[in-house]
Amino acid sequence: MRVVLGRYLVRISFANGDEPELGATVIYGREEEEWDCLEERGLRFLIERARMERTTSYTEFGRVISRQCDVRDFDFDLQSERTGVGYLLGRIVRRNRPESGVMLSALVIYLGENDAGSGFYKLAEEMEALAAGASEEQKTRFWNEQMQGAFDFYRPPRRER
Repeated sequence: MRVVLGRYLVRISFANGDEPELGATVIYGREEEEWDCLEERGLRFLIERARMERTTSYTEFGRVISRQCDVRDFDFDLQSERTGVGYLLGRIVRRNRPESGVMLSALVIYLGENDAGSGFYKLAEEMEALAAGASEEQKTRFWNEQMQGAFDFYRPPRRER
């Protein structure tokens, strides 16, 4: 079985024969088929949140899309699961940003806080959307611009009377 741990691809053999389907790639404990569903449902969920001009928490995001895909919830007590959600949000951003021009993951914030989290800024730097070494003020401004950009892009057109 191939397993992706961070940026490394590792081959694992099981002595008991319980290996997943031959050729299956497991990333952060989930097979590609699961990630595909989570990405699709996550994208739809975030677009809907943008249309409502609302944010969501990591917990709500994970719970809603896991249930829609009929897969186990993310366990945020585990670092690997938190990293998995970051991986998923990165997939969504890479898929959607060419169309929307924004990082839709800006809508996912920590429960009870008003911040997208360090993974958001790291991805923004990797995508060269935010300068490396940006100040806290620059990061906050960038995050707010991305949120507002998502709201603006997905705002339903006004009906004329």
